[in-house]
Amino acid sequence: MVSKSKSVVLCGLEGILVEVEADISKGEEKFDIVGLPDAAVKESKDRVRSAIKNTSGSFPYTSITVNLAPADVKKEGAYLDLAIAVAILKAIDGKLVRDVGGTVIVGELSLEGRLRPLAGILPVTLFAMKEGFKRVILPAENAKEASLVKGIEIIPVETLKQVIGYLSGEEIEPYPFTEYYSQAEADYPNDMKYVKGQYTAKRALEVAVSGGHNLIMVGSPGSGKTMLAKCIPSIIPDMTFDEALETTAIHSVYGALDKNEGVVRRRPFVTPHHTATNIALIGGGQNVKPGLISLAHNGVLYLDEMPEYTRQTLESLRQPLEDGVVTVSRAKGNVRYPADFMLVASMNPCPCGNFGSKTLECKCTDSQIRKYRAKISGPLLDRIDIQIHVDNVEYDQLVSSSEEESSAAVRRRVNNARKIQRERFKDDGITCNSQMSEKHLLKYCKLSKDNDELLKKSFIALGMSARGRSRILKVARTIADLDYSENIEKKHLLEAIGYRSIGIENL
Repeated sequence: MVSKSKSVVLCGLEGILVEVEADISKGEEKFDIVGLPDAAVKESKDRVRSAIKNTSGSFPYTSITVNLAPADVKKEGAYLDLAIAVAILKAIDGKLVRDVGGTVIVGELSLEGRLRPLAGILPVTLFAMKEGFKRVILPAENAKEASLVKGIEIIPVETLKQVIGYLSGEEIEPYPFTEYYSQAEADYPNDMKYVKGQYTAKRALEVAVSGGHNLIMVGSPGSGKTMLAKCIPSIIPDMTFDEALETTAIHSVYGALDKNEGVVRRRPFVTPHHTATNIALIGGGQNVKPGLISLAHNGVLYLDEMPEYTRQTLESLRQPLEDGVVTVSRAKGNVRYPADFMLVASMNPCPCGNFGSKTLECKCTDSQIRKYRAKISGPLLDRIDIQIHVDNVEYDQLVSSSEEESSAAVRRRVNNARKIQRERFKDDGITCNSQMSEKHLLKYCKLSKDNDELLKKSFIALGMSARGRSRILKVARTIADLDYSENIEKKHLLEAIGYRSIGIENL
């Protein structure tokens, strides 16, 4: 007798529907799984055998063949354990009368028949909903994550025994749909009000976060670069529901999702160590997992002391910074992951860190300084919209009792600017100014004749590339949004040009 169930496996963030067919016939005792399974799927027969035996008391000593269709697609992971067990049990027991034709079944079984949580449940559930399935049977620990998807029933189960009862006609209360809300403002340990002075840097940070622009801070050790960067989570804008779903899906596949929370409510702030490998940063490995740049999708990737990273690692960021996605190519095939992040970096102006200091002497030679700065290539630097120099703060400013502006006040302006951008781009498929293409620049960044002449002179004087000009227009558009201005005015353009002319190459 042949019995069927349906499940899903993942290739990156994309779901693949798998039809599980189980045939039980008389003959020599054997248990085969066919249909291009990987090692984890092949081993599921041992988990399934023990789980069924420890749940129902026996396992059929006959010939069992399980086919995973389509047969030409590699099946990876432990997603199929429960679907295989269900197909076998339905072939054995005629009492399991509930129709599972409109149901996706996923779950890893323990030897005693308990369901273990899986990574990547949100993209599985999204795929099932888009494919028109009515419900998903999954481990109870994954239910909160899956409940973000509207329009599909979530059936949480803890044991194989519960699943057997459900298939026999017993009812299980579906997990309720979870309404998304962004995380409220919190008391962050790093608040802008604790940063004394540095008004130019704080302004640049506000502009960068408001438009999602890449930023690099160049300054002596102790000037406050790292502290400024650590203030970003306190001013970062709220995520929309669609952004939260996409971000949560990546974190789920990566295995970094808080199961108690079930959703990522704050934009990610990822700080890789300078020894991070290409695979750790970009993604890959045996099962082609997402990398840290995908983990930072819709958020921030912060590289502290940027020249300390290897040249190869830094150069691997160029394509994702341009396209917002990364394609990981391995022998098993190509997998695309979203990687639309805001790059924030900091570095010293020279190896000793004192070049350009008003009080400390630089002991580096010209060749040492050139070699140090050459670790960041021109093409990569050209993709960084805002490049600023961070000076040391005077002692009187550090001990001043004057109240600095809080992150809460800055965050309100940032959220307002992002709201303007979402409204502007509602029909364009983008959400912030940094994502604009040339088509959008022509439409939303028109300049007056005088302003265009000003940009032309700057273009020639600073030796800009075409990309540099586009980046200036994007930043100017953000500055105008913060100023609630419909048009880009001269003051907005001058500020944006300033952010491209005081960086590393002009120190």
